[in-house]
Amino acid sequence: MARKAPIKRKTSAAAAVKKYVYLFGKGMSDGNASMKELLGGKGANLAEMAKLNLPVPAGFTITTECCVDFFKSGMQYPSCLEKQVKEALAKVEKAMGMKFGDPANPLLVPCRSGARSSMPGMMETVLNVGLSSKTIPGLVKKTKNERFVYDAYRRLIMMYSDVVMEKAEGIEPAEGKGIRKQLDDQLEKLKKAKKYASDTDLTVADLKKLCEDFKKTIRKVLKAEFPDDAEKQLWGGIGAVFKSWNGKKAVSYRRIEGIPDEWGTAVNVQSMVFGNMGDTSATGVAFTRNPATGENKFYGEWLVNAQGEDVVAGTRTPNPLNKETKNEQNKHLPSMQELLPAIYKQLFDIRNKLEKHYHDMLDIEFTIQEKKLYMLQCRVGKRTGTAALNMAMDMLSEKLIGEKEAVMRLSPTQLDEILHPILDPKAEKKAELIVKGLPAGPGGAVGQIVFTSEKAMALAYASIEDRKVSLLRERIQTETGVESKYAQFAHVVRGGKPSLKDRFIASEMGVRAVELLVAGHSSVAMCEIDGKVVATDINFVRKTDRMYKNKLKPGDLDGFSEAELAGMKALVEKRQEECRRLAALAESVSL
Repeated sequence: MARKAPIKRKTSAAAAVKKYVYLFGKGMSDGNASMKELLGGKGANLAEMAKLNLPVPAGFTITTECCVDFFKSGMQYPSCLEKQVKEALAKVEKAMGMKFGDPANPLLVPCRSGARSSMPGMMETVLNVGLSSKTIPGLVKKTKNERFVYDAYRRLIMMYSDVVMEKAEGIEPAEGKGIRKQLDDQLEKLKKAKKYASDTDLTVADLKKLCEDFKKTIRKVLKAEFPDDAEKQLWGGIGAVFKSWNGKKAVSYRRIEGIPDEWGTAVNVQSMVFGNMGDTSATGVAFTRNPATGENKFYGEWLVNAQGEDVVAGTRTPNPLNKETKNEQNKHLPSMQELLPAIYKQLFDIRNKLEKHYHDMLDIEFTIQEKKLYMLQCRVGKRTGTAALNMAMDMLSEKLIGEKEAVMRLSPTQLDEILHPILDPKAEKKAELIVKGLPAGPGGAVGQIVFTSEKAMALAYASIEDRKVSLLRERIQTETGVESKYAQFAHVVRGGKPSLKDRFIASEMGVRAVELLVAGHSSVAMCEIDGKVVATDINFVRKTDRMYKNKLKPGDLDGFSEAELAGMKALVEKRQEECRRLAALAESVSL
């Protein structure tokens, strides 16, 4: 299909005077944390972190109001927007000492979403915007790292074709035929042919060939050319982020969370910093406290020589941030505390500064570019009900919050979650263990395995027998959290450890966990790999981080209650310690 001009301009005179673009960065932040309704949570907090003199790459936020006006005008940009963006971009270029689209010293940017209420993973992002045949040679010369440049370029092609050229254009491919899936398959095919274990094994020659092959596939599948112009890429990315507000997974998430459709999303355009420039670069996510238990320990994960999408994709098992984050699956990997102690200390100090400033547990994202730390995001972190209770009590003791605030920190959903059943430890010892996994949200559950969200929804809606369902997927996907709302719990099989973000999306919704079975052991689990079912549907019982087989024969699905499964007749109805702390908190506070 022919590409349209990057923007259309049609607006009223009144709209022309609106301020749609707000700068952030050291010494030039227009906004602050109180402006979430206008700048979205991400934009408001980027401005706030810059005001705190934290290392935030310069950028600008296009407001939620602009998104609303965009849709009111039939998906046309306000006439004043292009001028405001151009002026803001010039100031960002000056702050960073680079120029967008410049052949010799190019500035690259991402286009990221940011609604006023956190919707993690539900809207779209495009990284490395500005890479083209015009800017690639200059970036190679500047960085003296050709592999990094072409790795960034292949990532841009993969994200842009998926987010801008397919999803934003309203193209709905058949299951497994989306452009991102086809490009992912091409990447995996090359890795398999070359016997590579990871994306980081790809050579410059491999990456160059992939980029050209990707463009051919895009041309064939989408009937359009990948844009080779920085400005076209930028406006395509901005429009795609706006349109993702009305994407299927975003709409589904808003229905579940009760977020109004009329709020809109902001777009954050920020100077790119790169975690994939080699072994002295990295990217990561962290929580200022453990979001599963509430323990006052810095908790996170990071990947060396990677970009942010690698952490959430689950294709590599991230390194632990520190000794507190080590577990059975990542204990063999070095932590940042061990490998980069000076940067870890800087990040730890930022963690303390942010908690003291916000008086809450925060979810942060960061990038290390050649041993220099940059902060890309902070927001109030998602947490389980147990964690919410424990954090509220601990922060009350630490005098970070008062008694009334402590009570208000627990939502009705989190209070309900605290009362979720867990498995009887005595019964658990007698059960047959199938496989261990990685924990996410707490709780125990039983259910019949299904491999698609459609089947999970069908069984949930039918509910003739009140059948409990487990959604099992091959890979982690951002929509897994929304789809798993129809299941008792959900998990994925292939890859490395899934992101903290994805695991707690589902946990927050009342689903027991989103977990990943141990990489390399998928053959022992009931799963679907490359379209082939390894084992048929069976019932089973599981705890947070492991699965137990029942005493029934596989395939014996009908007519059995939870109490008859695997001898697990005694699901514990109350979580004694959490209930004790909750009662103590309620008794001590008079609202």
